[in-house]
Amino acid sequence: SSRLQKKRRAATARRQHLKSAMLQLAATEIEKEAAAKEVEKQNYLAEHCPPLSLPGSMQELQELCKKLHAKIESVDEERYDTEVKLQKTTKELEDLSQKLFDLRGKFKRPPLRRVRMSADAMLRALLGSKHKVCMDLRANLKQVKKEDTEKEKDLRDVGDWRKNIEEKSGMEGRKKMFEAGE
Repeated sequence: SSRLQKKRRAATARRQHLKSAMLQLAATEIEKEAAAKEVEKQNYLAEHCPPLSLPGSMQELQELCKKLHAKIESVDEERYDTEVKLQKTTKELEDLSQKLFDLRGKFKRPPLRRVRMSADAMLRALLGSKHKVCMDLRANLKQVKKEDTEKEKDLRDVGDWRKNIEEKSGMEGRKKMFEAGE
């Protein structure tokens, strides 16, 4: 039993090691993602928000204010459109999750149990009363004994199996089999 305990301890230690390695990897991935987002944000700001330079005259200041107001208005419209899209998508998601919940309520899955079943029982369950073929897999296996060599010679002398199949195929073959009582 001490051997079994050592195996269990080793498995637990390995599991702990793998878990800590995964957590470490996830932490580094999160850091990389945060850094990439920060770089993306800086690039966006540099592109869309150039540094502000205040002009000297009053008229130029008024022009700058008008431009800024127009920019604020267009950004506000974009924000509103995005909010509406988000609300619509959220509503669709809620509807779909409600449908899922309703469907789950109607069709309860039975708890599955492991059942030992032979191949015969499976075929009987699938095919019902039509199943008459015996699936005893060991029955068709050949047992090799030293005395069987004479029987094998007799079997070889019977001839090619394809000829037997051809003779029994078609209506004539079935008639012969019926008459022979096979």
